[in-house]
Amino acid sequence: MHILYLSHYFVPENNAPAARVHAMAKEWARLGQRVTVLTGAPNVPAGVVYAGYRNRLYQEEWIDGIRTARVWTYLAANRGRVRRGLNFLSYMAAAGAAGAALRPRADVVIATSPQFFAGCAGVPVSRAHGAPLVLEIRDIWPDSITAVGALKEGRVIRALEGFEHALYDAADHIVTVGEGYRQNMIRKGVPPAKIDVVTNGVDADLFTPRPPDPALRARLGFMADTFVVTFAGTIGMASGLEVALGAARRLKEQGRDEVAFLLVGDGAVRADLETQARARGLDNVVFTGLVPRTELPDYLASSDACLVHFRRQELFSTILPSKFFEDAAMEKPILLGFEGEARALLTEADCGIAFEPGNDAELAGAVLELVGDRAECARLGANGRRYVLEHFDRRTLAHQYLEILDGVRADYHRVPR
Repeated sequence: MHILYLSHYFVPENNAPAARVHAMAKEWARLGQRVTVLTGAPNVPAGVVYAGYRNRLYQEEWIDGIRTARVWTYLAANRGRVRRGLNFLSYMAAAGAAGAALRPRADVVIATSPQFFAGCAGVPVSRAHGAPLVLEIRDIWPDSITAVGALKEGRVIRALEGFEHALYDAADHIVTVGEGYRQNMIRKGVPPAKIDVVTNGVDADLFTPRPPDPALRARLGFMADTFVVTFAGTIGMASGLEVALGAARRLKEQGRDEVAFLLVGDGAVRADLETQARARGLDNVVFTGLVPRTELPDYLASSDACLVHFRRQELFSTILPSKFFEDAAMEKPILLGFEGEARALLTEADCGIAFEPGNDAELAGAVLELVGDRAECARLGANGRRYVLEHFDRRTLAHQYLEILDGVRADYHRVPR
């Protein structure tokens, strides 16, 4: 089977969409499937093309057995509205044109969000190939846009809602990453039988426990006995990482200089948060900027606990963030600022401490609980790795996904067209 996967993001970009697409595609290729990923030149989050690449009209390379086709896009940093909008639209146009012309013909086309203009590109591509379209929903647009305050209710949002419903109708099948997302779409009129759930998970080969790296900790400015709480991921509007600055201030005022927060990654609000931290004299908050995904396990291994947090919004209670699984796989206790499905998962796995999203006092208190009980840290960490390997190994999830694709392909050809 030839699987054509349209994704705005792909390795060497290291955000969650790129990681998911790479993990699935790599495993399918290992199983003998022909896989093509149609993406752009790597440039996230700064809008600057990575070294060794150029923003050309069309180019190809092979990555882990995956044919990777890259099209030209209008480049923009991961912030703002107009330029990012042009970036999304340019991918839609370029991927739609190039994808329709790609050969050999695909047997199934997957178009993945979070930006659903990739889904729009998938419609003409699937029709050109005479193949079913699987719409992969990793982020409910436009709900998530209004949830973070990027746009207010109005004509633009209503237009995007129209796009959303049209895409759901145009797709032959939908795969989403959580049951909460599935229920959201059902409430909007999508037939339940049209939707499957394939959750996020962990690359167990990459995220394996290892000793901390003393040289890395020293380079980051930490003492040997510093208790490091790490957030690793996109530092965007949804992350709500003001909570980390608030907790750091509280701990500093209490004289708990043995605790530090490490924010690994980049995003739309990183520069603003870094400015705030400097203005408040929070030398117990360290920003790394973008880190290659292959190096991320070393940062997690050199941490004592991991922070997983989103702003308090009803929509976000349906998310199972990929960083949860990666942190747990590294045997780190998790400080979870989430409600809903992620909190239920934390309780079931018994792998960390939950706190109210946005509540920096609760976060500071949870940190001190772990600082005072290293044996409990080890117990929670061991529980987390055991749980995610049993339930969220990406290889297993890729096999489940492939079975869904086989079924969609068979159903598509069963109906005369």
